[in-house]
Amino acid sequence: MFTDRADAGEQLADELVTRGTEADLVLGIPRGGLPVARPVAERLGAPLDIVVAKKITLPDNQEYAIGAVTAGGEAWYDTAVVGRLGVEEPQLDVQEQQARDRAREKEAAFRDGRPAPEFEDKRVVIVDDGIATGATMRACVRALVEAGASRVIVAVPVASPSSVQELHLEADEVVALQTPESFRAVGQFYRDFGQVSTAEAVEYLEQTSTAE
Repeated sequence: MFTDRADAGEQLADELVTRGTEADLVLGIPRGGLPVARPVAERLGAPLDIVVAKKITLPDNQEYAIGAVTAGGEAWYDTAVVGRLGVEEPQLDVQEQQARDRAREKEAAFRDGRPAPEFEDKRVVIVDDGIATGATMRACVRALVEAGASRVIVAVPVASPSSVQELHLEADEVVALQTPESFRAVGQFYRDFGQVSTAEAVEYLEQTSTAE
């Protein structure tokens, strides 16, 4: 059980340092991933930035995720679910475009005019506060691989065992402090899992800008 995201980030940073992890860049997934990513970036001596993705949902059920897409357009689908539900390609195209537009809007709000970093030949650590289905994280990993990152490491405090297993097929390394079989939701492993506001999340990025 983690006290809050900051505590989870400190414990995650400890583990990564113990493993001898080296990074050129640490990316937090907004909004909840940034409080976790901040201590990781500080301990690894790497700049903190963001990678943004949005879930792709069913046309008639905005709560049911069938995939995810990044602001840059890299998408991942749960092909088994898509096939089982018989979602037609034109419907997928519409849902994917809507999700991509939302991701781009969110990224623009967080960057506030700051340019995106270069990923080619970079060792990148992607951090979130936890992983349930893994859809968002898989889209993010694919985006970085497509952008030419030399090594992509997924690092989270807690994740479902199935998502970790699947992410091992996408990322070079997956670090999860806890992978409980009783996993139901990320929040159950935090004493304080309050929502992180956009303003609060942006502050973590501004700390990086000030340091630079």
